This record gives sequence, structure tokens and C-alpha cells, in this order.
Amino acid sequence: MRTEQSMRRPPAPPKPQLLKSADLSMIDPSWFGKIEGRDIGTQATILFFSTEEIGDGPPLHTHTYDELFLIGSGRARFTVGETSFVAERGDVVFGPAHIPHKFENLGPDPFQTTDIHLSDHFEQVELE
Repeated sequence: MRTEQSMRRPPAPPKPQLLKSADLSMIDPSWFGKIEGRDIGTQATILFFSTEEIGDGPPLHTHTYDELFLIGSGRARFTVGETSFVAERGDVVFGPAHIPHKFENLGPDPFQTTDIHLSDHFEQVELE
């Protein structure tokens, strides 16, 4: 016997989309913005961050999900839990769920990162 649930059609798959950088930027001329996965039907949220200011970066914080940082330019000191290291252009940093982390631009060049949050939305608990 078929139940009401088994008779329902599965949800339609997300459609391919082009998201223009001009629509994502929240602060000009810096490269800063985000795409929340739930807005486009996926389980990943992407943040874009760029700064020229040495020492700039987010405060120590956590997420309930894993995060990946793809370094596009510059150098930054990352602190992830008890580990600290320098990441630079082309590197990828992994921040596990619930582990406090932060980074700061070391200069002298602008620092730019694309951060992939493995969640359909952005949430952050700041610790400092």
C-alpha cells in the first residue's frame, strides 16, 4: 500500500545559476559578501573577504559546521584551536566544526579569502 509520503514527488533539483560579483559585494571597493546556500537550494554557504589592513580579520569564533578557507592572495596567520600557522595564496585551511578559529592579515599585500561554510546558512558565535 502506498502512503501519502511515498506518493509525493521528490523536490526538484536546484537549477544552475550565475551569481555576478556585483550582486554579491556588500562593501565597495573591497571584495566582501556572501551567498547563503538556502537562497540557491544548496547546503554550502560562501563568504568572500578581502582586506588591505595589516592585522585585520575576524575575532575568535566558532561555527556548528566545518569551514574551508581558500586563500586567493596575500598571507594571514590562522589560529585554529591550539594550532597557529601562516597560510598564503593557493593554500586551503580547514576549520572543523565547534573549534575556535580566527585569522589576521600579515601583509604587506592585500589578503583575500573565499570561505566555504558547510551549511545552508551562515551563523557564528564570537568568543572575543
